[in-house]
Amino acid sequence: MTSPPHTRHVVAAVVRRGARYLLCQRALGTRHGGLWEFPGGKLEAGEDHLMAARRELREELDLKVTSGGELLHSEVDPASSFIIDFVAIDVEGEPHCHEHMAYDWVEVQEIARLELAPADERFAQRLSA
Repeated sequence: MTSPPHTRHVVAAVVRRGARYLLCQRALGTRHGGLWEFPGGKLEAGEDHLMAARRELREELDLKVTSGGELLHSEVDPASSFIIDFVAIDVEGEPHCHEHMAYDWVEVQEIARLELAPADERFAQRLSA
């Protein structure tokens, strides 16, 4: 069996406040339901990382993106057609979950206690290295 071609980019917002990172728990019934992730979503036609992060974080968490866009890492998701782009993002406001089950502000050394989606786990390992 061959892997699907990787054609869709997904922005994963790496939101940091001090020593803590924003992580969200995916809703049950979705791909990787119940697992934790850096929030974000698929880039739509004509969007760059910053535009997609603005749209996704507003829709999913009521957060206002103030700046960002630096690509920190890209991770191929071998079980899908997605390439996950982890991007540094700055926000204003406190999250309110509309699509996620929960959120948490987590220090790097605490991230390992969460059950992460596969690409997010690989990125988190890079953060703690």
